[in-house]
Amino acid sequence: MKIGADLIIDTLYKQGVTEVFGYPGGTIMPVYDALFRSYERNVPIKHYLCRHEQGAGFAAVGFARSTGKTGVCIATSGPGATNLITALADAKLDSVPVVAITGQVPRPLMGTNAFQEVDVFGLSLASCKHSFQVMDQSELEDTINQAFRIANEGRPGPVLIDIPKDVQMNNVIKQIAVNLPEPQAAATAQDQFETAKSLILNAKKPMFYIGGGVDMAAVSKHLNALLSHTQLPAVTTLKGIGAISSTYPHFMGMLGMHGNGAANLAVQECDLLIALGARFDDRVTGKLSSFAAKAKVLHIDVDNSELNKLRQVELAITCGLETALPAIEHQFSLLDAKDKQQWQGWRDECAQLKQQHQWDYNCPAQGIYAPALLNELSNIMPSSTVITCDVGQHQMWVAQHMKFDDCKNHLSSGGAGTMGFGLPVAIGAKVARPNDQVIAVCGDGSIMMNIQELGTIKRFNLGVKILLVDNAKLGMVKQWQELFFDHRLSETDLSDNPDFVQLASAFNIPGKTISKPSEVSQALKDFIEFDGAYILHVKIDAQDNVWPLVPPGAANQDMIDNKSAENQPTSDIVG
Repeated sequence: MKIGADLIIDTLYKQGVTEVFGYPGGTIMPVYDALFRSYERNVPIKHYLCRHEQGAGFAAVGFARSTGKTGVCIATSGPGATNLITALADAKLDSVPVVAITGQVPRPLMGTNAFQEVDVFGLSLASCKHSFQVMDQSELEDTINQAFRIANEGRPGPVLIDIPKDVQMNNVIKQIAVNLPEPQAAATAQDQFETAKSLILNAKKPMFYIGGGVDMAAVSKHLNALLSHTQLPAVTTLKGIGAISSTYPHFMGMLGMHGNGAANLAVQECDLLIALGARFDDRVTGKLSSFAAKAKVLHIDVDNSELNKLRQVELAITCGLETALPAIEHQFSLLDAKDKQQWQGWRDECAQLKQQHQWDYNCPAQGIYAPALLNELSNIMPSSTVITCDVGQHQMWVAQHMKFDDCKNHLSSGGAGTMGFGLPVAIGAKVARPNDQVIAVCGDGSIMMNIQELGTIKRFNLGVKILLVDNAKLGMVKQWQELFFDHRLSETDLSDNPDFVQLASAFNIPGKTISKPSEVSQALKDFIEFDGAYILHVKIDAQDNVWPLVPPGAANQDMIDNKSAENQPTSDIVG
C-alpha cells in the first residue's frame, strides 16, 4: 500500500517531472523521504537543493521560462512557504507555469498556532492563479494533475498545493476525483478574423505591438511569417523581446519607459495598433490617455479580462494566439504587391525614426560603458545563450542593447520587477538546458538579494556565468532620486560592497574584475570561452544612467535623455 508522499512523487513523475527545486523542513519531510527512495522505486526525480526557498521558487521560474515546461518547487510550512510567495507572485504577473508544493502542520494542529503554522493557502490566493489545500490523501493524485492542467491552460500561472504532514504519511486506499469545471474554449467566429484583416488593410500606418503571450502560445514562427508577408513595423514589450527576429528590417525595438526612442515615437504616430498577447502595462503606455492616441486598436488575447481593461479598443478578440495567429497569417500569406506598397511611406517614416534614434556606443566618460559592453557581449555569444537579469539599470541596458531571437533566451522580471531574480533563475535555466550557455547579468545591488545561491551552483557544478555590472549604487533608484527628488540620494550608496570575485572564489567560482575599456574585449572572450561557472565583475561609472526615460505620468513622446535632463528643472520633468 502506498502512502501519500509516495503518491505525490509518482504523480509528479507521471506528469513528466524529472527535476524539482526545494528546501526541506519539518512538515514536508515525508515528501523528502519519498524523494530519497524515488530512484529505488523507479520514479527518478532529481532534487536541486537551493539555499533559500525564494531561490527554489525562482529556479522553478527559470526552468519554466527557458523551456515552456512546468517548473516545480517544494518547501516546508511557515517561513519555508512564505519565502516562496515572492517567486510565485512574480510567476503570476509574468504568466509562468509553476507548481509549488508546501507542507502544512498535521490536520489536528491546524488552527492552533502550532509551530511553523502559517495560512499559506490564504496568503497564496493573491499571488497564485489557483491554490489547493489537500485535506484527504485520496484526493492527492487528482489534485496534482489538476494543478498542472490549471498552471498551463489559457493564460499560464503558478498553482500552490498545501498538504498537511499527516496527509503525506497516511496510506492511500482509494482515489477521489476533484471536480473542477472543465475550461470552456471561447468560440471565435471566422468573421472576427476577417474584420481584423479589413482593419489592417484599411490602415495607413499599422503597427504590431507584441507581448510575451506570443511566446507562451508558441507562435513566434507564425508571427514572423505574418511580418514577412506584410513588412509592417513592429515593437515589443520587455517580455516580447525575442519573439520578432532581430534581423527583421522593420523591428523598431522595445517601447515604453526605457524603450527605444524610435519605437515610442512610431507608436504615437500609428493609426492602427495590433496588440498580440500584450496587456497595456503602465511601463509600456506612459500616460494612458496619450498612448497611441491617433490609433484604432485591434487586441487579441487569451485572457478576456485584459481586453478593454485599460484601453478601449475597436476590435477585441478573446482567443488563444495559437489559433488566432495562424489564421491571420494564412489570410495575409497571399497579400499582393499592391497591398504591400500602400504602406511604403509608413515604412520609410519608421526607417527614418530608426536612423535618427540609433544607439550611440561612444562612451560618454572614461570608464567602461555598460551599453557598449552588453552590445559587444551580444555580438560574440552563441545565439542559443540564455540571458537572465536582475532588476535595475543593467536590466534595461540588456533589453535595449542585446539581440535575441527567442523569448526563452531573455528572462527578465517584468510585472513584479523582482530584485534577486537573475541568479536563481539562471540556475533553473541551466538545469533545464545544460548544453546552452546561461549568463546572469546582475547588478551589485540585486545580486546580494540571493547571493546564497552561489552555493547551489557549487554543489551541482552548474556552469552558470555571472556578469556583474557594478556602479556601487542602487542605480535605478539613484537615477530617479536625481531626476525626481532634487538629487536627494537617500540610501542608495553601496560603496561598501564586498570583493565579489573573492566572495565567488569561496564557492570555487573563479573570476576577474575589470574597470578599463581596454580590458573589455579580452575579458568577454575569456568569459564566454571558460568551461564552467565564472564571474566577470565589471566596474562602471556611477554617473551613467539609462536613457531614454519617460517620466512617470508623461506621454511616451515626452521621453528625456541625459542632455534634456541636465537642462530641465526637476519640477518640469515631474510635471
